[in-house]
Amino acid sequence: MKRLVFEPEHEQLRETARQFLEKECAPNVEKWESERLVDRESYVAAGKYGLIGFNLPEKFGGGGVDDFRFNAVIVEEFSKFGSATPGLSLQNDIVGPYFVNLANEEQQERWLPGYITGELIGAVAMTEPGAGSDLAGIKTSATRDGDDWILNGSKTFISAGINSDLVVVVARTDPEAGHKGFSLLVVERGMEGFTRGRKLDKMGLHSQDTAELHFENVRVPATNVLGLQGRGFYHLMHNLPSERLSIAISAISGARETWRQTLQYAKDRKAFGQSIGSFQHNRFLLAEMDTELDLGEQYIDRCLQAVVDGDLTAVEAAKAKWWCTELAKKVVDACVQLHGGYGYMNEYKVARDYVDVRIKTIFGGTTEIMKDIIGRDLGL
Repeated sequence: MKRLVFEPEHEQLRETARQFLEKECAPNVEKWESERLVDRESYVAAGKYGLIGFNLPEKFGGGGVDDFRFNAVIVEEFSKFGSATPGLSLQNDIVGPYFVNLANEEQQERWLPGYITGELIGAVAMTEPGAGSDLAGIKTSATRDGDDWILNGSKTFISAGINSDLVVVVARTDPEAGHKGFSLLVVERGMEGFTRGRKLDKMGLHSQDTAELHFENVRVPATNVLGLQGRGFYHLMHNLPSERLSIAISAISGARETWRQTLQYAKDRKAFGQSIGSFQHNRFLLAEMDTELDLGEQYIDRCLQAVVDGDLTAVEAAKAKWWCTELAKKVVDACVQLHGGYGYMNEYKVARDYVDVRIKTIFGGTTEIMKDIIGRDLGL
């Protein structure tokens, strides 16, 4: 089914993304997988291809185009390729909007030029060892000391935790103010007292560095407060729908590519004198997956159009996030089964897809949290 949401300029960026993946990422997959880290140089290369900051101001080197369909194109192509890529979704869809929407002129002049070239890598530090989906349980705190904030606490499961240079840290700046007591502080690489813990040994997404971060009496200048003091929780809520839509897009696109490769395998692989795809059960299974992926893609495209129109709601993004990620998990699992024993071998991409997809129903808000958002909207 033809996708009507994209224009020719979006398809041009899609081709650029494919060229980047083929030239800059494909030769490094095994290296990055074994080292559990993508080279920082790959971010700089992505900047040269124009894949970072196309949605950031032109005067700092960005593209100046606020059109989430460009974000979607990059997410789709990177998801098809696999996880051994620089984390551009994090840079474009999650961190970038904080800087463009909340940073003042002086902050943008300091950070955006290097961010757009890929020389500065961003991260967002929300999750703590004792506070995951419950953001109100965050204990990391900052107290004012003259022109600085003194930051103390720890974060975990932080994407780009090793490579990051600019970390947007969620901290409690007023312990008596409840949801109005959180602020966002940008901690920069090299600040005294800012240390990185272990690079976490994950089940999947091996090339994507995820780490613990520790802050011990880190002196953060007040000029590094992002957005309004005491409005950190609301700033987070504003950005979460686009993050969740991005995850939904990656889930459907990645699962579609896994399905496509499995379809070809089912045509080529023979058993009992015929292709395994010709058996009725397998044929029906592949047909069901194709249909469900089409339906998921159509909802994604409707959400993309809603972003363009400026009316995507948090509830619609939650629906996309939970349903598409659960579908992706189901599809990839079925594809492993269709590969038989070969599906368990890491030399087959379907095996890596299987462990990579599992996190998608968890990060960015679990399936259960998404359903709760939807249920509350129903007045329940």
